[in-house]
Amino acid sequence: MDKKFLEKMEKTLVTQKKALIADLISSNDDLKAVIKNEEPGDLADIAGEDIDRKMLEAKGIAELNRLKSIESAITRIKQGHYGSCIKCGKPIPKDRLEALPFALMCVECKTLDERKNA
Repeated sequence: MDKKFLEKMEKTLVTQKKALIADLISSNDDLKAVIKNEEPGDLADIAGEDIDRKMLEAKGIAELNRLKSIESAITRIKQGHYGSCIKCGKPIPKDRLEALPFALMCVECKTLDERKNA
């Protein structure tokens, strides 16, 4: 990978990381507000609040996983391994990396992996 592309991808990843961290902080505040405002109400209120809490928790888990993927990609850039498929070792196309900067696999390997796990 050329240096200019790697610098661009690192900048993109860092920007995504900052945005995710801000979103996680906001989600955490929202979750705290939902939990704090839990006062006994009718069953519909309780069910609605429970759904809100579970949705916020699920969103937080997904965002944490994405944050880990972004941090891993930044580490791979620094170690010189960014852009290589972890399954076959072939270069991941730049178009794929621009669409999904933390991609670990080329399209072929990812497709095979998804079929295997389906």
